Amino acid sequence: MIGQSYSYRCDPAVPGFDDTGPVIIFDGDCVFCSGWVKFLLKHARRGRYRFLTAQSPLGTALYRHYGLETRNYETNLLLDGGRPYFKSDAGLRVLGSLGAPWSLTRLLSVLPRSFRDWGYDIIARKRYRIAGRRSSCFVPTAAEKHRFLA
Repeated sequence: MIGQSYSYRCDPAVPGFDDTGPVIIFDGDCVFCSGWVKFLLKHARRGRYRFLTAQSPLGTALYRHYGLETRNYETNLLLDGGRPYFKSDAGLRVLGSLGAPWSLTRLLSVLPRSFRDWGYDIIARKRYRIAGRRSSCFVPTAAEKHRFLA
């Protein structure tokens, strides 16, 4: 199922949503992850990405669909063209789309995925110690709200 584009559309446990553009599902309780979203809100041209917290019903359903942990969100999930991207693949794909100088991170794609994901996993496991935990889930400003699902 993971290899099929838009496989979540056939999953009755995943509520329907507007998937016409790329969606980033992130841990809304994580200060580090919320910082990533704030960075993208500032740098993503023309509002390319929309966002969804993993703690939302839709976010949880998508994590379950892809066999991801639904209590300890150690990877952001990028849905782009109906295809899922995880860990370093997701991050590099997003950064690569931002233009210079961020697109230079695409060069890291030459490293083996196992090595890139090993580094990603270290940061993911320590993210609360690095940046802390929010007392409540990330809430967008009124001006940002249209970029968020559910």
